[in-house]
Amino acid sequence: MQTVLEELLSRGGELNDPFHRDPPPSRRRPRRDDVVTYRVRVDVKGTKPPLWRRLELASDLFLDDVHDVIQFAFGWTDSHLHRFASGPTFHSPETEYYLCEFEVDEGEVGVPEGDVRLDEVLVEPGDKLLYNYDFGDDWEHVVKLEAIAPRDDDAPRALCTGGKRPGPAEDCGGVHGYELFVAANEASSPERERAIAELNRIYGDDIDFSWHAPTPFDIAQINDALAELGVDSAGESDVPGPLAEVVDAVRTTAGRRQLRTLLAQAALDEQVKVDPETAARMSRGYLWLMNRVGDDGIKLTESGYLPPSVVKAALSELELEDEWPGSGSREHQTAPVLYLRESAQAAGLVRKYRGKLLLSSRGRALRDDPVGLWWRLAEQTPSPKLKDPAEMHAGLFFLLVVAAGVAEDREEVVADLLGAVGWRNADGTLLTPFMASDAAFETKAMLRRVGGFARAPGSPFGRVTPEGVLFAQAALRTWP
Repeated sequence: MQTVLEELLSRGGELNDPFHRDPPPSRRRPRRDDVVTYRVRVDVKGTKPPLWRRLELASDLFLDDVHDVIQFAFGWTDSHLHRFASGPTFHSPETEYYLCEFEVDEGEVGVPEGDVRLDEVLVEPGDKLLYNYDFGDDWEHVVKLEAIAPRDDDAPRALCTGGKRPGPAEDCGGVHGYELFVAANEASSPERERAIAELNRIYGDDIDFSWHAPTPFDIAQINDALAELGVDSAGESDVPGPLAEVVDAVRTTAGRRQLRTLLAQAALDEQVKVDPETAARMSRGYLWLMNRVGDDGIKLTESGYLPPSVVKAALSELELEDEWPGSGSREHQTAPVLYLRESAQAAGLVRKYRGKLLLSSRGRALRDDPVGLWWRLAEQTPSPKLKDPAEMHAGLFFLLVVAAGVAEDREEVVADLLGAVGWRNADGTLLTPFMASDAAFETKAMLRRVGGFARAPGSPFGRVTPEGVLFAQAALRTWP
């Protein structure tokens, strides 16, 4: 009896909570080894005649992507919470829930939808998956697997092939309100007068029926939207290991979609080749420094900096004057030279020893090998020695943006991705593009040093050069 009482007391919060729900046994099944095309029909429950869409979906889509597909197929605006479910009915104790990001954060019982693949919950023709959107209006969709077909490599990840009736307007009052607004907005409907009278009774005589006009079913428009959706997972399987860990850390659907698009554009599965002439030109600053250090080394100042004569020589011979106005005699006051020396140290090319800057064994080996040096610089960008993981993430995201050929708003994209990983200011606000740029500074500085940006007065990080794209691709493939 004592044991029973202790058990009851330990579950006091659960027993007093009328909404407590124990997790049901998982209804997920093993994922397919191959990717096929699922033909599904999605019906909105309770509509007469039925409101439905027929879709062809890649079987390896995750449910967060399926959510986006359903939203576009019916004309929803993703303005409310949603939830997937697998079970006899949506509210059955046996039903397993697959939760949107907000519900996961709120501690609801269920599995994150981004962790569940479509082929885990739909396996055989006739299987059904439930999807509820807007818990107030309670739009319950039934996704039924109709057929399984082999898949061509170039097949769209999601395609609408048919459907009936217009999509409901947001906040129109559920199925009953939808039917009334459909009739009220359709001049030829025999139910129009009755629907208008009912809507006037509910909302008043001054209601504008067009506010909740249904969304016309336009299959071409739906498929155009699906084509731009970015549910294509191409490129993810080829993401290098360390970068894949960062990709896996992205928490939001929008962030994952944005990453997929960038990864596909970056073409990281293609081989990177650099010829000796290009490698020597891009590594020029580091070759100059290693040759200047030479076999005897450079005696440093008492504070551990390069002497003024070397700083001036670097500015002149490497044509860095346009980057740093002024006399440029002290290294700690001459950013381009300071970064060149510090990044060479971080890459293991030179080292400080007893007041001198010396070549490392790696530096001696690479002094006459521009291609090997180029690859060493790439695999050390961003520097694995960075202590701040936010700076590491920012650097990798900036490289991805460059490799993908993004020409404008690069820092804004990086800021979005950092937010998707979870980086925030101390007060919980999102990072601004300026903050993202600052976090990625070390990586941007390396790209600039190897000629990744076209030189332009007043614009140190301007247009990305083809060499910059090549270097970013190499860095992402080999880091760290």
